[in-house]
Amino acid sequence: MEHDPSFFWVLGILVIHTSITLAIVFRVIMSNRSVGATLSWIFVVFMLPAIGSCIYLLIGELRLGAHRARMISKLSIPLRSRYGMLDRPHLRADWHSIGEDYELLARAGQRMLQVPPVTGNQYELFNHWDKVFDKLIEDIDTATINVDMEFYIWHDAGRACEVAAALKRAVQRGVVCRVLVDAMGSHPFLKSRTAIELQADGVRIQEALPGGLWRLPFVRFDLRMHRKIVLIDDQIAWTGSLNLVDPRYFKQDAGVGQWIDAMVRIEGPAVEALAITFQADWYIETNSDSDHLPDITGEQPIRKIGTSVIQVLPSGPANQVEAIERLLITAVYSARRELVITSPYFVPSEALQMALASAALRGVRVIVIVPANVDSLLVRWASQAFIGDLMHAGVFIAKFRGGLLHTKSVTIDSRVSLFGSLNMDPRSFRLNFEITLAIYDSSFTTELRKIQQDYLDQSEMIDSESWSHRPVISRFGEKAARLMGPLL
Repeated sequence: MEHDPSFFWVLGILVIHTSITLAIVFRVIMSNRSVGATLSWIFVVFMLPAIGSCIYLLIGELRLGAHRARMISKLSIPLRSRYGMLDRPHLRADWHSIGEDYELLARAGQRMLQVPPVTGNQYELFNHWDKVFDKLIEDIDTATINVDMEFYIWHDAGRACEVAAALKRAVQRGVVCRVLVDAMGSHPFLKSRTAIELQADGVRIQEALPGGLWRLPFVRFDLRMHRKIVLIDDQIAWTGSLNLVDPRYFKQDAGVGQWIDAMVRIEGPAVEALAITFQADWYIETNSDSDHLPDITGEQPIRKIGTSVIQVLPSGPANQVEAIERLLITAVYSARRELVITSPYFVPSEALQMALASAALRGVRVIVIVPANVDSLLVRWASQAFIGDLMHAGVFIAKFRGGLLHTKSVTIDSRVSLFGSLNMDPRSFRLNFEITLAIYDSSFTTELRKIQQDYLDQSEMIDSESWSHRPVISRFGEKAARLMGPLL
């Protein structure tokens, strides 16, 4: 009996496809990821024949690339040593007055992310972008040694142009100026006339995590440098949620309003940790000498400026997997009276969702403030899929109506804060290079809590009854997006 040759072609293709699919599923199962993420990837691979396998090979595994992994490995020992030098008796916190529960939180952070908490800091908290630019430009104009800047997005418009002008003035005074920006987030800036002019004037500009088609088989293309750090003479540091953008000009066609951010200006020993973090990032991207990382000789005590205890927490795929998420969950479990969270992108993992629900069930007032509109439809749907379960447990969910709330903050019992660039979503926990401050200071937390309250006053609290009567099509879309939550 003869068979049509096309039969063998179809059979061969089927065998190859089945073999590839099973091989991909085997890799998914054997990988070290959550059950939810594993099931989501298996769903994608089977429901999207061939395409699902290609998607997994592109973004399903954490591939730093051989060169980057080698640089990170080379840096690990000097980096640990530099951070460890901050752990000195005169910089250690008085946990008896702060709270022993928070000492456990700080200890966990140091164990997972290497950086100890240090006392002797003073801060200035800013919740308006215009005032941030005023003070930042003033700081650059007073710099005498170096200005280092690290941002996800540099948008070349408005007051960002004033920052560029300040950098030009700085290099003319002999100040060393370095700018590290994400290759994707700042792609237009890197090609702009402003960037070309800055480099011509002597400002060193370096892209972080560059892409390219030829890199796809070797490096995961969606790894992002999401940190926001500015250093002035290694004596003053800025960090928070604000990219180097003027909200009056940034993404005005997105239909979400102006972006709302907050930043903190720091002086004191914590600046050292932020300087070390920047130097490490610069080293990895430029292959410069690791011996040039900031060194602390041990002969001169680090100058204490104030009394605030701050712990710098640099997280990312080069660190322990999910370390910052574990630390956040530990912080949630430490809450006794009140826990307030603001995040533009809120797609909690099962573990974080359980921690928030458990806090509410044991009587903690848990408030989550998210923007009413975000610039990602899929993230909005996935985020809304968690609202019902959290409200059922007693968590209050508020939708901010005054723009795109971009501030990432957590306040615990008006005593401890987490503040920085970290969103509450899987991407920030596992894929992005982020910077977070754990601030063990009731004065700072009270001030941040007032800012959160201002956000809350501009928000609409979601009513559980009206929420449960949403159209079926909306609920279905949200539940479907929730399945993709671990992949976002």
